[in-house]
Amino acid sequence: MSADPTEPVRVVVYAKPGCHLCEDAIALVAQVCAETGTSWREVDISGDAELMRTYGEQIPVTFVDGRQHDFWRVDPERLRAALGA
Repeated sequence: MSADPTEPVRVVVYAKPGCHLCEDAIALVAQVCAETGTSWREVDISGDAELMRTYGEQIPVTFVDGRQHDFWRVDPERLRAALGA
């Protein structure tokens, strides 16, 4: 995750607890972002009714630079390409 709170976060993963696909996606995002020095964060949608309505059937949903990148699964090569790595 981003070490500097003033640094813009490039990758966001919408997820919820108990979701095995979310756990897999978060692990891959963390790995790729560590390799590339990219900031990222996880958003738990379970406490937000609007996020649950929007993303509940697609989680995990990955955004890169504010645009939806993937859902359900993360392809590490595709993520690296989107990050310019």
